[in-house]
Amino acid sequence: MPFNRPIPEARPRTKPASALASLVEAEKMMQIAILLPAAAFIGWLAGAWLDSRLHQSWIAIFGIVFGGISGLVGVVRMALAAERNSRPGSNIQNGTGKGSPDLKP
Repeated sequence: MPFNRPIPEARPRTKPASALASLVEAEKMMQIAILLPAAAFIGWLAGAWLDSRLHQSWIAIFGIVFGGISGLVGVVRMALAAERNSRPGSNIQNGTGKGSPDLKP
Protein backbone atom coordinates (compact mmCIF):
# COMPACT_ATOMS: atom_id res chain seq x y z
CA MET A 1 0.00 0.00 0.00
CA PRO A 2 1.56 3.36 -1.00
CA PHE A 3 2.18 6.06 1.56
CA ASN A 4 0.25 9.29 1.03
CA ARG A 5 1.51 12.40 2.70
CA PRO A 6 -1.14 14.30 4.64
CA ILE A 7 -2.30 17.57 3.16
CA PRO A 8 -0.66 20.44 5.06
CA GLU A 9 -2.93 22.82 6.88
CA ALA A 10 -3.51 26.19 5.22
CA ARG A 11 -2.70 28.13 8.38
CA PRO A 12 -0.33 27.23 11.19
CA ARG A 13 -1.75 26.07 14.48
CA THR A 14 -2.08 28.76 17.09
CA LYS A 15 -1.24 28.48 20.76
CA PRO A 16 -4.07 27.46 23.05
CA ALA A 17 -5.87 30.49 24.44
CA SER A 18 -5.39 31.46 28.03
CA ALA A 19 -8.22 31.33 30.52
CA LEU A 20 -8.62 35.11 30.51
CA ALA A 21 -8.87 35.21 26.72
CA SER A 22 -11.55 32.52 26.84
CA LEU A 23 -13.54 34.53 29.36
CA VAL A 24 -13.29 37.64 27.19
CA GLU A 25 -14.58 35.74 24.17
CA ALA A 26 -17.44 34.28 26.22
CA GLU A 27 -18.36 37.77 27.44
CA LYS A 28 -18.47 39.05 23.86
CA MET A 29 -20.81 36.24 22.83
CA MET A 30 -23.08 36.87 25.82
CA GLN A 31 -23.19 40.56 24.94
CA ILE A 32 -24.28 39.69 21.42
CA ALA A 33 -27.01 37.39 22.74
CA ILE A 34 -28.41 39.96 25.20
CA LEU A 35 -28.34 42.98 22.89
CA LEU A 36 -31.36 42.19 20.70
CA PRO A 37 -33.94 41.51 23.45
CA ALA A 38 -32.64 44.44 25.50
CA ALA A 39 -33.00 46.82 22.56
CA ALA A 40 -36.56 45.66 21.87
CA PHE A 41 -37.45 46.05 25.57
CA ILE A 42 -35.99 49.55 25.76
CA GLY A 43 -37.87 50.49 22.57
CA TRP A 44 -41.08 49.17 24.12
CA LEU A 45 -40.49 51.18 27.31
CA ALA A 46 -39.82 54.37 25.38
CA GLY A 47 -42.86 53.79 23.18
CA ALA A 48 -45.12 53.09 26.16
CA TRP A 49 -43.92 56.26 27.85
CA LEU A 50 -44.61 58.28 24.71
CA ASP A 51 -48.03 56.61 24.44
CA SER A 52 -48.97 57.81 27.90
CA ARG A 53 -47.64 61.33 27.27
CA LEU A 54 -49.12 61.82 23.80
CA HIS A 55 -52.35 59.84 24.36
CA GLN A 56 -51.74 57.52 21.43
CA SER A 57 -51.82 53.75 21.17
CA TRP A 58 -49.47 52.91 18.29
CA ILE A 59 -46.14 54.32 19.47
CA ALA A 60 -45.32 51.35 21.75
CA ILE A 61 -45.56 48.97 18.79
CA PHE A 62 -43.33 51.28 16.76
CA GLY A 63 -40.88 51.34 19.67
CA ILE A 64 -40.69 47.55 19.74
CA VAL A 65 -40.10 47.39 15.98
CA PHE A 66 -37.53 50.20 16.05
CA GLY A 67 -35.74 48.63 19.02
CA GLY A 68 -35.71 45.22 17.34
CA ILE A 69 -34.28 46.60 14.11
CA SER A 70 -31.64 48.67 15.87
CA GLY A 71 -30.74 45.67 18.06
CA LEU A 72 -30.41 43.45 15.01
CA VAL A 73 -28.10 45.96 13.35
CA GLY A 74 -26.01 46.08 16.53
CA VAL A 75 -25.86 42.28 16.75
CA VAL A 76 -24.72 41.95 13.14
CA ARG A 77 -22.04 44.62 13.61
CA MET A 78 -20.76 43.00 16.79
CA ALA A 79 -20.75 39.52 15.25
CA LEU A 80 -18.81 40.75 12.23
CA ALA A 81 -16.30 42.53 14.47
CA ALA A 82 -15.86 39.43 16.63
CA GLU A 83 -15.35 37.26 13.57
CA ARG A 84 -12.87 39.71 12.07
CA ASN A 85 -10.86 39.89 15.31
CA SER A 86 -10.80 36.11 15.73
CA ARG A 87 -9.12 35.53 12.36
CA PRO A 88 -5.39 34.98 12.69
CA GLY A 89 -3.27 37.49 10.84
CA SER A 90 -5.98 40.09 10.30
CA ASN A 91 -4.33 43.37 9.41
CA ILE A 92 -7.30 45.68 9.83
CA GLN A 93 -6.24 47.98 12.62
CA ASN A 94 -8.02 51.29 12.23
CA GLY A 95 -11.54 50.07 11.41
CA THR A 96 -11.72 51.85 8.07
CA GLY A 97 -11.56 48.63 6.10
CA LYS A 98 -8.49 49.76 4.19
CA GLY A 99 -6.09 47.43 5.94
CA SER A 100 -2.75 48.14 7.49
CA PRO A 101 -1.11 51.44 6.51
CA ASP A 102 2.31 49.81 6.20
CA LEU A 103 1.20 47.62 3.26
CA LYS A 104 1.78 49.10 -0.17
CA PRO A 105 -0.10 48.00 -3.29
